[in-house]
Amino acid sequence: MPIVTIQVTREGTTPDHQSVTAEEKAKLIKGVSELLLDVLNKPLESTFVVVEEVDTENWGWGGLPVLEYRQQLAGRKKDL
Repeated sequence: MPIVTIQVTREGTTPDHQSVTAEEKAKLIKGVSELLLDVLNKPLESTFVVVEEVDTENWGWGGLPVLEYRQQLAGRKKDL
């Protein structure tokens, strides 16, 4: 019985969404389940998929909190 955990940032995919939509999560679950069926021959009914949303203050990039890193990156782009 495979268990797959997908972590996504809680930012949404469009400016009007603050998180991944239920429809997007359903597509992730379906796609991952079908991939395990195709690659490992694991039945859909025995595959568990967990989608975890991570708040932006709970992850980092480049040694900094992600929002701070993005600010630095934007500043560097302006200097070019």
